[in-house]
Amino acid sequence: MPRTVNVEVHRVRRDAFLDVAQRLITTRGYEAMSIQDVLDELETSRGALYHYFDSKQSLLDGVVDRFADAAMAQIAPVLADPNLPAIRKLEQVLGGIARFKAEQKPLVLALMEVWNSDGNALVREKLRRLTASRLGPILTLVIRQGIQEGSVRISAPEETARLILYLIQSYQELAGEQFQARQAGTISFEGVRRSYAAFTEAFERILGLPDGSTRLMEESTLHFWFGD
Repeated sequence: MPRTVNVEVHRVRRDAFLDVAQRLITTRGYEAMSIQDVLDELETSRGALYHYFDSKQSLLDGVVDRFADAAMAQIAPVLADPNLPAIRKLEQVLGGIARFKAEQKPLVLALMEVWNSDGNALVREKLRRLTASRLGPILTLVIRQGIQEGSVRISAPEETARLILYLIQSYQELAGEQFQARQAGTISFEGVRRSYAAFTEAFERILGLPDGSTRLMEESTLHFWFGD
């Protein structure tokens, strides 16, 4: 008789491994964390872990996937609002993701350390693909809404969504570099603000929006990450 799997029990046990891994990644760093550390925290066996995750890398992937799922859940009500114009949706989607990252700052900083490690090119590529798979369809959907409303003046929504996605990913990488530069005191807050303004301007130009018509991040969020 085939063995049945209790889905809820499976989820709870899997989340227990992810909870510990996330805490260790945040407090010790991914490089310093070991599989044995996770097993010791849970007082369980390697075989039990391998039922859910086959490596330290897959644990990291699980932590990142869960983080992305939580971010998408945060913006789901915005996307579902039938009365919200497309441009305001774009603002609230990107702003909501930025606020969510701020709320999860210790984890974001730990993941940024992994991202910046010379030996983690594969991790960087996986994160890029994860961003594309989650955010790309959302951008396409909202851009199509904007075209129907007449607020977005472009003719190729999917291709434009891809361009916007590349722009967002590039700005995220630049913002990570500037965060480190701010910590080192090698860039001013005004320099960071100019980069954000250039990103916003490029965003508006690609979509054919009036200059200064969108705010993709609250000023308070910019101050939170980069200081004054």
